[in-house]
Amino acid sequence: MKNRILFLMAAFVAILNIHAQNETDTKVVLITLDGFRWQELFLGADSLLIGNKDYVHDAEMLKEAFWRETAEERREALLPFFWRQVEKMGQIHGNRNKGSKVDLTNSMWFSYPGYNEILTGTADDKNIRSNDKIPNPNTTILERYNNTPEGKGKVAAFGSWDVFPYIINEERSGVPVNAGFESVRGKLNEREKFLNQLQRQIPSPWSSVRLDAFTHHYALEYMKKEHPKLVYISYGETDDFAHDGDYQAYLKSAHNTDALIKEIWEFTQQDTFYKDQTVFLITTDHGRGTEPLDTWKSHGSQIKGADAVWMIVFGKGIKALGEVEQEKQLYTNQLAPTVLQLLGMPIAKEIKGEPLKL
Repeated sequence: MKNRILFLMAAFVAILNIHAQNETDTKVVLITLDGFRWQELFLGADSLLIGNKDYVHDAEMLKEAFWRETAEERREALLPFFWRQVEKMGQIHGNRNKGSKVDLTNSMWFSYPGYNEILTGTADDKNIRSNDKIPNPNTTILERYNNTPEGKGKVAAFGSWDVFPYIINEERSGVPVNAGFESVRGKLNEREKFLNQLQRQIPSPWSSVRLDAFTHHYALEYMKKEHPKLVYISYGETDDFAHDGDYQAYLKSAHNTDALIKEIWEFTQQDTFYKDQTVFLITTDHGRGTEPLDTWKSHGSQIKGADAVWMIVFGKGIKALGEVEQEKQLYTNQLAPTVLQLLGMPIAKEIKGEPLKL
C-alpha cells in the first residue's frame, strides 16, 4: 500500500512538472511579408489597380478571383486563412480606417532598416541607411536567444532575399540562415534534396530574391527535423512583384503566402513539440504608396504612407480580439521585446520598443 501511495505521489508530481513546463515552454514563429500593404490586408483588392491595364494583364481573371462587392468579402477572398481562421483566434492590428495604427520608427521606410527594427527592437538610422550587404552591427533577438543555454541551437532563419545573412549577422551570431539562392546543407532528407535540385532548375525573376516556395519548404522541413524554438521566415515575392508593377502577381503571391502560413500553422498544431505551445507574429518591413497611384510600386522616405504597416498575432495565450477596431498606436519596434518576453528572456536596455500587451 505504501509503495502504491509513493507511486501515485511521484506520478502526480511528474504531471505537475509537465504542466509547469508547458506553461513556460513557449515557441515562437516570426513571419514577414515583404512590402505588403495594409490596404490589401484590410480592404482586399484595390479598385483602382485591379482593372488597370498598366498593372494587370488579365483583369477579367483577376476580378473573378479577388473582386467582391464589400471590403470584407474582398479581403477574405484574397487572404482566407487570415480572415476565416486567424481573426477568430488572434489579433489583427493596423486598419487605419478604424483607428488602429502600426508604424515604423525608422525614417528610411525600406527593407534593411525595417528588418533591423523588427529583429532588434530599435531603429538605427545612423548605421542602417541602405540595403547593402553589410553585417548588422546590432544584435537581433535571434542572436540573443541563441546565446542562451535554452536557445542554443534552437534558432533558425529562412528568407527569400539574399541580404538576410547580413541582417542577422550569421557569422557573428551563429544563427543558421538559409536565404537567397542557398541550398540546404548537412544530412538531407529526400524532400530537401529535391528542393535543392528544383531551386537550381527553376529560374527566379530576380537576381537577389528566390521564389517563396523554396523559402517556405526549406523552413518547414527544418522545423520537422530540428524543432527550433524560435524560427524566422521572410517571404519576399510581394515586394518584388510590386516593384515590377505587376499587381496581378502581387495579389496572387499574397494569396499564396496566406496558404503557406496556414500550412505552417497546421503543422505546429499536429506536432507534439509545437502543439498549443506556439505563438505566431506576422508583419511587414514597410508599407507602400497610394497617391499618386503609381507610388503603390514604391516605398522609402519620399513615398507618403510607406511607414504605415500592420501586425498579426495568434497562438498560445493570445487574447482573441479579432480585427482591432478601437484607436490604438503600435510600432514595429515592439515585436522584438514581445518575442523575448514570450521566450522568458530579459529585455536589454538598448531595446527601445515596449512589449505588446497581448
